[in-house]
Amino acid sequence: MKLQNRLLSALGLTMVLAMVGGCASSGWGRCDFWVDLYHGEPVPYEDVFEDIQEVRIIYIGETHTLERHHKMQERIVNDLAAKDIPLVLAVEQMEHNYQEALDRYAAGDISFDQLAEETNWAKRWSNYEQYRGVIEAARRSGARMLALNARSETIREVGKKGLDGLDKETRAELPPDINFDDPMYEKHLNSLMMVHAMATEDRMRLMFEAQVSRDEMMAHRLAEFLKSEDGKGRTAVVLCGSGHVSHGLGTPSRVRRRMPDVKDRILIFTESGDMELSPKMRAMMRDITITHEMLRHLDKPYADYLHARNLKP
Repeated sequence: MKLQNRLLSALGLTMVLAMVGGCASSGWGRCDFWVDLYHGEPVPYEDVFEDIQEVRIIYIGETHTLERHHKMQERIVNDLAAKDIPLVLAVEQMEHNYQEALDRYAAGDISFDQLAEETNWAKRWSNYEQYRGVIEAARRSGARMLALNARSETIREVGKKGLDGLDKETRAELPPDINFDDPMYEKHLNSLMMVHAMATEDRMRLMFEAQVSRDEMMAHRLAEFLKSEDGKGRTAVVLCGSGHVSHGLGTPSRVRRRMPDVKDRILIFTESGDMELSPKMRAMMRDITITHEMLRHLDKPYADYLHARNLKP
């Protein structure tokens, strides 16, 4: 894909090159660093960690298959647990109808492998093994766990027919309050979704409705839990794709609609040239370019904090 690196869009080329140059001149070779996107400055992990301890929801936006992202998620959960912060680990990577199995795993009644078998996880989320570390870390801490996602079959139906085209039984799986009146998010998603080979102008609206339906489902599940007796006093760590949380659009904006006073932080990891597409994925995509100018309509920073590493030579 010829997507302009999101880090460059968020920070500006000069700042990134300065950081990368600093890594090289220090003799570190490849290095990792955090950036506070409100201050526009690099910050140590310790500052990021201190800040996120004070909020109710921590969104961690990932690229699903990058191991580096999952290792950082595991570190954050372990560090929060070490501070005795009661947690709920809320995961996009499991569909809501498997909550009972996830509860039994969290209670220690079944193993990770049994959880995967009972939920057919290998088929439902092919790289589920990469979440073993963070999920086991959450269980060791005594965290509750929350399956956020809608059934993939339901979202596919929305993508084919639109929300209004669903039969009553399927529609009942999704939250009653789904809001498609979000022109900024729709414009942003339209530019991103053009990478899909099947994306045409007449399909874009249906793809948007499918994405929003997933966002609304995750927001509904999260907000209902945090407002419940079980969720009282717990901090949510949300694992999801960065596209669901970038710029505070998607899922965070819909949680805020349900919980207006909630304090949250958004952490996103860059790909930094590490993403490698399989031949199957390449066949489903086309090259597009998203320029800095195309993103200027978004008057919100990409996230609160961005974790990056210097680009591949």
